Amino acid sequence: MNISKILKDSGLNRFFSKTKPKISNQPVVNITDLDEDCEVVTIDKIGITELGQGALLLKTQDGKEFPMSAFSAETAKSISDFQQGRLDELPTIYNLVEQICENAELLLVKVRIFVSGHALRANLYFTGKKGLVLRNFRASDAIALATFYSIPILLKKELLQQSPKINSK
Repeated sequence: MNISKILKDSGLNRFFSKTKPKISNQPVVNITDLDEDCEVVTIDKIGITELGQGALLLKTQDGKEFPMSAFSAETAKSISDFQQGRLDELPTIYNLVEQICENAELLLVKVRIFVSGHALRANLYFTGKKGLVLRNFRASDAIALATFYSIPILLKKELLQQSPKINSK
């Protein structure tokens, strides 16, 4: 059996394509479209800790900060690459999101970061023929997607008012 023919006939060949993903034009999101209990943040710094984990500093326009760490170094590298305009090597999972959006005619328009238990999570907001919210995903992946698409990152205001807590044993 010819694997190329099977992939082509099944329509799966597009998932194994070596071509660059198509970037959708994103609509402008007005500030009135944003949640009142959140603030728009940008990535002020991104890097990798001595322990080999990703870390970043989110910052509001008026200077409030929120540090975030304990995510993969690979995600940190992707975020850094996206910030520098290097969009040609899209990691597989982000490529999957891009292709689903393209095929379903959806646009990712914002991500919202919040605390759930002891972890940072995110909701991803899509628009298109129908609105869609994907709930409770890893915050670091949501930030990477927001950076890739140049869309707003929203952070719950309560997180900006808290000092990071360090649990020691």
